[in-house]
Amino acid sequence: MGGAERGGPGRAGRLVSGIAVALGAVLFLGGFAWAALVYKPYTVPTDSMAPTIARGARVLAQRIDGDDVRRGDVVVFHDKVWGDMAMVKRVVGVGGDTVACCDRRGRMTINGTPVEEPYLHGDGPASGAFGPVSSGFSATVPKGELFLLGDHRADSVDSRSHLGKDQGAIPRDAVSARVDAVLWPAGDLGVLSRPAAFDALPGGTSRPGPVRLLAIAVVVGAALILGGAAYGPLARLLTRRTASRGSSDGTGKAVAPHG
Repeated sequence: MGGAERGGPGRAGRLVSGIAVALGAVLFLGGFAWAALVYKPYTVPTDSMAPTIARGARVLAQRIDGDDVRRGDVVVFHDKVWGDMAMVKRVVGVGGDTVACCDRRGRMTINGTPVEEPYLHGDGPASGAFGPVSSGFSATVPKGELFLLGDHRADSVDSRSHLGKDQGAIPRDAVSARVDAVLWPAGDLGVLSRPAAFDALPGGTSRPGPVRLLAIAVVVGAALILGGAAYGPLARLLTRRTASRGSSDGTGKAVAPHG
């Protein structure tokens, strides 16, 4: 009987198992390390970004420079005029844009171009989604600044509340991160989609960071670690069952003497 049969998996099997565990550890730990460098978690305390991001949701935001921000991005920023805390809103206008509400169909316009916003809470601006803060407005965004609104327009304190100074805009360098994904609640888990409404405007929209690649690395790494670790016990169990099956067939049974 060979060594592989007596002691479980052979040398080649043990080698493959070890490589799988080692590679899995690199992917799993490397994915988390990379994520820690690129991303930062935040908790959204209000429902001003509902339904895109619910109150109390845990999000993953990519650390970016304010110059990388595009229309449609959901960003994390800190501005003393808005309050002494990190806030999360959607960028709808950049320097030079004229943002106004609303056209005959109740849509927000940017430089006169109506923008469809399917991510809004409720049925859209025409049904009061812009709320009591400002039923109508027009603001020209200063160069190097951003105009931000919440997706729950009827319950969001945003650029409309600060129109008296700098047209309600904030400087680009006030932005510290861009929200790429929702981690919690589990039902909302996923990468935030980029709104197509802003694609046709100059500058277009941004693209998500490496969050999908990181998630794949972590999941594949975990699978390799578990699979590699399970190989030895499973191979030994299979060997014992094979040996037991051979004995039951009479191959390992002693022959009784005849009188």
